[in-house]
Amino acid sequence: MKYLFLTAIFILPLALIPVAEAQAQDDDEFKIARVQYRGGGDWYSSPTALTNMLRFVKEQVPISVSEQYDDVQLGSRDIFNYPFLFITGHGNISINEAEMENLRRYLESGGFLYVDDDYGLDQYIRPYLERIFPDEDLIELPADHPIYTNVYNFPNGRPPKVHEHDNQPPQAFGIFHEGRMVVLYTYESNPSDGWAYDEHDNPQSITDAALRFGVNLLVYALISP
Repeated sequence: MKYLFLTAIFILPLALIPVAEAQAQDDDEFKIARVQYRGGGDWYSSPTALTNMLRFVKEQVPISVSEQYDDVQLGSRDIFNYPFLFITGHGNISINEAEMENLRRYLESGGFLYVDDDYGLDQYIRPYLERIFPDEDLIELPADHPIYTNVYNFPNGRPPKVHEHDNQPPQAFGIFHEGRMVVLYTYESNPSDGWAYDEHDNPQSITDAALRFGVNLLVYALISP
């Protein structure tokens, strides 16, 4: 799977990609996916967020990624067709054992999951993240983590603060498997709200910071060893 991600960035010949890894990609661009989950939470919130972020990424760095994204379910084998999955929402999320196992295999195989708490998701998603990798801690990223410097510099070593929520500082947490970060979770930050600039009225400086963090995030997820 990682060969596919690297090919998408450096635009290498598609002949180098194993067929099984390229089956979801119809052309030279690859897609990312948003997770459609059960439980009543609004997984569908801010539908333009990913499209806007992906468009900005393509303007800033030479990543061959589609501006369109797909919706997938965690229990489906389809998740293995995407290098990057995105979860957001305000409320409850329900993930059963089969879905957790499927997601774990996906992450162990080279996939990446980004979870952005849109306010209200935290109390539900954390227990699942801890169960998916029970032997790995959900740890706050240090200020010198490359996700804060790989393209754009975030000198405070934190994700952007887009919404006040509970007036706590923004935080980014990671789960690492065999030395590779496989899950990023942003809390009290909500970058995806900033990506949805046509749906939410944020100051331009906040929107810019959120989009730039999206660039750093996608680049890190696709090229990290």
